[in-house]
Amino acid sequence: MTTSPSPMDITIQNPIETTAISHDLADGNGVALPSSSPSPILTHRKFLVSVEVCLKPSSTARVEDVRLAIERMLEKRSLSYVDGPIPVPFDDQFLFENVQRICVCDTDEWVTNHDILLFWQVKPVVHVFQLSEEGPCEELGGDGQLSSFNDWILPAKEFDGMWESLIYEFGLKQRLLRYAASALFFTEKGVDPFLVSWNRLILLHGPPGTGKTSLCKALAQKLSIRFNSRYPQCQLIEVNAHSLFSKWFSESGKLVAKLFQKIQEMIEEENNLVFVLIDEVESLAAARKAALSGSEPSDSIRVVNALLTQMDKLKTSPNVIILTTSNITAAIDIAFVDRADIKAYVGPPTLQARYEILRSCLQELLRTGIISNFQDSDYLMLPNYSTLREKLNAPDIQEAQPVLPFCKQLLEAAEACEGMSGRSLRKLPFLAHAALSNPNSCDASEFLCAMIDTARREHSELPES
Repeated sequence: MTTSPSPMDITIQNPIETTAISHDLADGNGVALPSSSPSPILTHRKFLVSVEVCLKPSSTARVEDVRLAIERMLEKRSLSYVDGPIPVPFDDQFLFENVQRICVCDTDEWVTNHDILLFWQVKPVVHVFQLSEEGPCEELGGDGQLSSFNDWILPAKEFDGMWESLIYEFGLKQRLLRYAASALFFTEKGVDPFLVSWNRLILLHGPPGTGKTSLCKALAQKLSIRFNSRYPQCQLIEVNAHSLFSKWFSESGKLVAKLFQKIQEMIEEENNLVFVLIDEVESLAAARKAALSGSEPSDSIRVVNALLTQMDKLKTSPNVIILTTSNITAAIDIAFVDRADIKAYVGPPTLQARYEILRSCLQELLRTGIISNFQDSDYLMLPNYSTLREKLNAPDIQEAQPVLPFCKQLLEAAEACEGMSGRSLRKLPFLAHAALSNPNSCDASEFLCAMIDTARREHSELPES
C-alpha cells in the first residue's frame, strides 16, 4: 500500500500513466508524477482527464463525499470521454440534490484526428467546486484616491464559462495551465531559486481587444478549480494601476509599496492562493530610460523601482501568481520583461479561431431561437473547423450533409473578418441582427448573409495599421 502524500504535495500532469501513479496525487490537482513506491495502483496506460463538478449554490455536501460519489458513478458507466457535459444521474439522489453540472475538460490535448477516449483508457481526475456569488469587493482608497484594487473570491460566478468561451490558437491555454502547475510544484518542492529561477509571473501582450485580460481572469478561475484540494481558498486581486499615481511628487512609489503590503498579508495564509492581475502593466512598469530622457515623469522611476522590489519579495511566497497584460510591450521596462517566466503573444484570431468564435455565437442564437433552424431537429449542432474542412474535402459526403451550405457561409463570414479582434467578432452577430429589415423573423441562411455584409463593412472601417 502506498503512503498517502501530505496535503502540501502538488503534482505535474503527465499525459499518459505508464508507471505506478499515486491515487491522491492524481486526484489532488489533475496532474501526476510517477510514484516511487514499488506497489502500483495503476499499471495500464491511462490518460488523466479532468472532470469538473460544479455544486449547486444550496449544496452543503462535503467536497470529498461528492468526489467519491462522482468517481463511483464514472466507474459504473462505460463512458467515452469527449469535452462537454455529462448528465447528472437522476437515479443517484445524493448527486442529483447537490450537483449542478458535470463537465469533461481538455480531452483534445490527448487525442488526434477527432478520436475519442474510451473509458478503459482514462483515469478521470475529479475537481469539485462551488461558485462564489459575492462579486468583487472594492478596496477603497483614502484622501480622495481611487480604489487600488478589486478582490474576488474564486471560483466566482462572474467568471463561470469564461475559459471555454475564449478561443485562441491551439495550445496557448494548455501552455498557461501547465506553466502554473510547474511554478507551484517547484515552489512546494523547495527547489533552490538561486539554482533554478522562476518568478510565477506571466505577461500576455498583443493588440487591444484580443482577450488578454479575460484570459488572465479565466486562467485564475480555472486554476482555483484545479488546485482546490491544495488551496481551498483562492482570491483574484485586480490592481487599478491608475490609482497608484499620486499628484504629490515621490508618493507614487509609496502607494505601490502599500498595495503590495496588503497583498503580502493575504498570502500569509498558506492555504490561500492569490492571483494578482495588473492590466496594461506598461502604465506601472514604463521603461526607466524614457524617464531619464525626459519623455516620462521622473516619479515613474520610483514606481518601477518599487514595483520590481515588491515583486521580488513575493518570490519567497509559494502561493501567489502574478498575471499581467500589455498593449505596448516596447514601453515596458526591460527588467520587468526579463522577470516574466512566460511572455505570450495574443494576436488577432486566426481563420480557425474566427470560425470557432462565430460558430459559438451562432449556436447561442440558434439555442435561444433568435435564428430559426432550417432543419426539423430542435437544435442544430454546427461542425467545428477541422470537421468542416474534412467534409469539404470529401465530395461524396457533402450531398448527405444539408448543414454544409450553412457552414460554408459561416466560413465565408470568418474569412471576411480577417484582422478583426475577438472582441469585435463577438459583437458581429449583434450588429448583423440590428441590420436586418425584419429582425423578428430570420432564418439561418438570411442571417449569415447579413453577417457577411456586416463583417465586410466593419473590416473596411478598420483603421490602417
